[in-house]
Amino acid sequence: MRRITDWLKRLPVIWKLMIGATLLIFLLFATYNFAQYLVLKHWMLKQERDALHVMMSQVQGYLQEQQATKESLESPEAISFIRNILGKNQMIRLIDDKGANLLLVTNHFNPKWITPLPSTTSSLQDAWHGEDHILIYRTPFAIKNESGTVEMATNLETFDHFNATLLWVMVIGGFLAVCISAASGWAIAKQFLRPVKALAVTIQNVKQNGLQERVGNIGNGDELSQLASLFNELMDQLEVSFRQQKQFVDDASHELRTPITILEGHLNMLNRWGKKDPAILDESLNASLQEVRRLKGLVQGLLALSRSDSATLTDQIERIRIEPFMAQTIQRMEDLYPEFAFRMKAEGTGKMVRINPLHLEQMLLIVIENAVKYSAEHKEIDIRCYEENKRVCISIQDYGIGIPTAEIQHVFDRFYRVDRARSREIGGTGLGLAIAKNLISHYQGEIDMTSVEDEGTRVTLSFPAVSS
Repeated sequence: MRRITDWLKRLPVIWKLMIGATLLIFLLFATYNFAQYLVLKHWMLKQERDALHVMMSQVQGYLQEQQATKESLESPEAISFIRNILGKNQMIRLIDDKGANLLLVTNHFNPKWITPLPSTTSSLQDAWHGEDHILIYRTPFAIKNESGTVEMATNLETFDHFNATLLWVMVIGGFLAVCISAASGWAIAKQFLRPVKALAVTIQNVKQNGLQERVGNIGNGDELSQLASLFNELMDQLEVSFRQQKQFVDDASHELRTPITILEGHLNMLNRWGKKDPAILDESLNASLQEVRRLKGLVQGLLALSRSDSATLTDQIERIRIEPFMAQTIQRMEDLYPEFAFRMKAEGTGKMVRINPLHLEQMLLIVIENAVKYSAEHKEIDIRCYEENKRVCISIQDYGIGIPTAEIQHVFDRFYRVDRARSREIGGTGLGLAIAKNLISHYQGEIDMTSVEDEGTRVTLSFPAVSS
C-alpha cells in the first residue's frame, strides 16, 4: 500500500487529475447504476408476485362461485377458465390433502419441476430447478366436502434474462463512460495545466538564461492566464530592480572611488614632500576636507535613502495644512539663500494631508534645494499650492538650465545626474530625488517633473486630500 501511495505521489499532475476524474466518474456511475438495477429488479419481482396474487384471487373466486366438486374440476369449463387466466411459462395445479392432482393446467411449464406440497397457510417462495428460477404461490381451499391446496408457479426466465441484459448494458455503459471520462479528463487536465507548464518552462529558462525570459501569451482569460501575466509583471519588476541594483552598485562604487582616490593622492603627496611645505600642506588639507565632506554627504544620502525605502508611518502621521507649512519652509530657505526670491501663491488649499511632517519637510527641501542649485543666474523660484481632483498639489518652478526631455525619465534613479561633470562642480550626490520619490510613495502621493532646456524645470508633488 505504501508503494502504491509513493507511486501515486510521484505521478505527474496531469495523470493525477485524469485518474482522479476517472475514479470519481466510475464511483458515481457505478453507484447510480447499481442502485437503479436493484430498484428495477425489486420492482419487476413485485409485479410478478402481484400478478400471482391476482390469479390466485380469480381462481378462489371461481371455486367459491361454482361450488365445484372433484368431478366438476375436471370439466372442460373449469379447464377453459383456468387456461384463460394462465400466462406463458406458468402453471396452476389443484391438489388434495394427500398431494394428489385434482386439476392441472400448464403453459410452457413442466409440472415435474414443482413437487406437490399441501399447505394449510398461504406462502410465496422462490425456488430453483437447475438454471430456472421459479416463483411458487400456495394457498389452501375448501369447497363442499373437498379441501386441498392451489399451487401456482411461474418461470422467471424472462425476468432473469431482462435483468442479465440490463446488467450487461449498465456494465458496458459504465465502461464506455469511464473511457470517455478518462479521455475528457486527460484533455481538460492538459488544457488546464498548459499555462502551468509554460510557467514552469519559463522559470527553468530564467534559471539558465537570466531574467529576460517571459511566459508566452496565454489567451484563456482565466485565473491561470492572470497568474502568467502576474509572473511576467513580477519578472519585469525584478529585471528593473536588478538592473537598478547593478547600476546603484556601479554608481556608488564610482562615487566613493573618486573621493577616496583624491584623498589617497593628497596623503601620498603629503607623505613624500609636503610635510615641510606649508603651501602643499594647506592645499592638500583643504582638498582632503572637501572630499571628506563629499564622502559624508554620500553616506548621509545613502542612509536617508535606506530609511526612505523602509519608512514606518504608524506613529508620526499628522494632519497638516499645506499653506502655513509651506510658509515656514520658505522662510527657512530665504534665510539660507537670501540672494534668491521665493514667490509663493496659494489657491484655495483648505484641505489637509496626512503625512509625517519630517518627511514632508525633507521632500520640500530636496526639491527646493535642487531648484536653487540649477537656477544659474536667474535666481527666482515660484512655489504654488493648489487643489486638483481631490488632491493637494505643490509646484516648484525654477528658471535655470533645465533638463533634456530624454533625461527626465531617469532623474529619479539613484545616483543619476544629467551632466556629471557640471553636477560635481555644483555639488550633490544624485540621491535627493530618489529619496523624495521613495518617501512620497509611502503616502499614496506622486511626484512629477517637466522641463525645458535653458528655460527651467517644474517639479509637482501631489497628495490625497483630507477634510480639515
